[in-house]
Amino acid sequence: MHLEKRIAAVTGGIGGLGTAICKSLAAQGRTVVAIDLGDRDERIEAFARETAGLDIHFAAGNVSDFDACGQLVEDIVAAHGALDILVNAAGITRDTTLRKMQREQWDAVLRVNLDGVFNLCRHAVEGMATRGFGRIVNISSVNGQTGQFGQTNYAAAKAGMHGFTMALAREVARKGVTVNSVSPGYCETALVMAMSQEIRDRIVADVPVGRLGQPEEIARTVAFLAADDAGFITGANIPVNGGMFMSF
Repeated sequence: MHLEKRIAAVTGGIGGLGTAICKSLAAQGRTVVAIDLGDRDERIEAFARETAGLDIHFAAGNVSDFDACGQLVEDIVAAHGALDILVNAAGITRDTTLRKMQREQWDAVLRVNLDGVFNLCRHAVEGMATRGFGRIVNISSVNGQTGQFGQTNYAAAKAGMHGFTMALAREVARKGVTVNSVSPGYCETALVMAMSQEIRDRIVADVPVGRLGQPEEIARTVAFLAADDAGFITGANIPVNGGMFMSF
């Protein structure tokens, strides 16, 4: 039971993980705005059907556009009165070995996966600090912790994301705003399921629990960190990877 309605925004909101996160936050009693590119009519329609009846809304936005992110935050605050929870889940891959990587492949991944976090946080955090409450959850990756063949761009962005998380957490800790990361392992998303069965079998063989994760398992962790009573957890990275990488 919450004393007031919290407003949440989830970037990459209509993706596999994003949809699960939106639904989990809505189940907590949040009003949720799913942010994603607006040129995916079929996927947006499917998302609307899947979330029908829930307090979930869609907003078109490009996380790599700094000014557009500012306008998006303004629009959410104007429509709903605040932006209390921000989940940065938007991400892309452009995998290839560094020796073959083109500058465009590097730039594209950094622009969405890391610049996108800056773009939204930069515009959202002031309002959170002023209101004395905020929850920011950045979706990193196990590959940001371990590195992965063919992913220098992705691993750099995801590792950078947690460095950003820790620094911002220190800046706003006394303002009632927490900033944390979640590092998922391999989950049953469209991206992973598009891999060949052989590659998926090799991945699962390296996961101690012996299976892929479910998007709902990531979403549950995000909802935990976004809860009103999670105010003593900040600057943390929560791995949800089936034991694929363990550290302390």
